[in-house]
Amino acid sequence: MNLRRLREEKNLIVALVAAIAAYAAEHDVLAAGRPLTLVVAFALVATIILVSTRVAHHAEVLAAKVGDPYGTMILTLSAVLVEVVVLAILMQEATSPTLVRDTIYAAVMLDINGIIGLAALLGGLRHGEQPYNDDSSRTYSVMILTAMGISMIVPEFVPRESWQLYSMFTILAMIALYTLFLRLQVGQHSYFFSYAYPRGAQAGQKAEHDGSDDERALPSILVIIAGVVIIGALAEVMSTTLSAGLEGTGAPMALMAVIVAAISAAPEILTAMRAALANRMQSVVNIAMGASLSTVILTVPVMEAIALYTGQPFIMAMSPVQTVMVAITLIVAAINLNDGMTNAIEGMTHFILFSTFVMLTVIGL
Repeated sequence: MNLRRLREEKNLIVALVAAIAAYAAEHDVLAAGRPLTLVVAFALVATIILVSTRVAHHAEVLAAKVGDPYGTMILTLSAVLVEVVVLAILMQEATSPTLVRDTIYAAVMLDINGIIGLAALLGGLRHGEQPYNDDSSRTYSVMILTAMGISMIVPEFVPRESWQLYSMFTILAMIALYTLFLRLQVGQHSYFFSYAYPRGAQAGQKAEHDGSDDERALPSILVIIAGVVIIGALAEVMSTTLSAGLEGTGAPMALMAVIVAAISAAPEILTAMRAALANRMQSVVNIAMGASLSTVILTVPVMEAIALYTGQPFIMAMSPVQTVMVAITLIVAAINLNDGMTNAIEGMTHFILFSTFVMLTVIGL
């Protein structure tokens, strides 16, 4: 049993060895020049994604035990934890005051347009229309719009001398929003975030999770903790090598933010694709919209608290292009996710918006 578990966690073992080696060779790599520095940096990014995939797997194990809405909440919170850890470490090296803002924006684009777009497109091509509980999408949408409006649109109009006061207000507002949302999600409105699938689909879903249900919770919890620690160690070296490698290359300023968002979104994308192909669109909606909400409503107060502690404010107000993209995304999501059914056309609209986000990033907007 122990040997089997070690084989299953080989990615964590490889990552731990990679972290030790990276720490030992960091100065030599930086001295070797830009090409090797970038190779090492992106190798570390790939290693972090492998570890985050294992963290997400064990979050899925726990999720399978408790069911929705608790399950997808565990999955999204584990992804946000990875994102916050990587972002906090990158901030020590990065000089961009917009890194937090750009990361949250990129995460929302990846989660809503990337995950829902690709999942609804592929799932729609296989199954046609896919049902889900539209109460969940409406609740998520209004919460995301409120949280992003308070933390990333209104700050454009806040005088610089009042930033500390507004940061404290933002922290309290995000905590209040998420506390109430969490209470309703796992309490009296928990049925908003679940869907009664036909008996055949339920049987298929149970069979898919049978292997996970045999695993005990404690090993999964320990692996999640170990994985986050390893990710933090890898991220520290990755931030140094990536910053050094990209310096002077003319790479878009937002590239670092996209990398952070992609690291946390990678496991969610895999999970959502499996759910969509299995005709379980409720899980896709919970993962994509829940991850977007958690990213905004949990990352913002942590980063604002860091800003208050250091006395150095971040630029949280979105640029005009970002504001327009978020507005279009949430309007399209509100229309597409309002009837309890998704299809390939709706998936394509979100995927085109995601492609637009990628193009804007490439050209530096």
